[in-house]
Amino acid sequence: MPCFKLAIRFGRPDIVKRFLRSGRTGFYLAVAREGEAEAGDAISLTARDPAALTVSEIVRLYSSDAENQELLGRASALSSLPESWREYFRKRLWRPDISQR
Repeated sequence: MPCFKLAIRFGRPDIVKRFLRSGRTGFYLAVAREGEAEAGDAISLTARDPAALTVSEIVRLYSSDAENQELLGRASALSSLPESWREYFRKRLWRPDISQR
C-alpha cells in the first residue's frame, strides 16, 4: 500500500489517492532465500497459496470495497497478511462470524 512517503517523493499531496484510483498495484515478492540477483537471472514461483488473494483484490478491499463481504472474510483469515491488516478487514465485516477459518 502506498504511504505518505510517496507524496513526499513526488511532491504531490494527492498522489496516494491517484495511485489507488489507477488500479495499478504493481507486484510484490517474498524472498524465500537471501542471495544475489543480477539482470537476466530467472525468477520462479516456488509456491502459491490456493486461498490467496491478488494484490489488486487486497488493495481494493483495503481502500474501498466494504460491500464485498465474502472477500473481506477470506482476507481476514489469510495468514500471509500481517495481523493488523487481518484485523482491519475483520472490523469491516458486517458479521465477523462469517470469516473463513
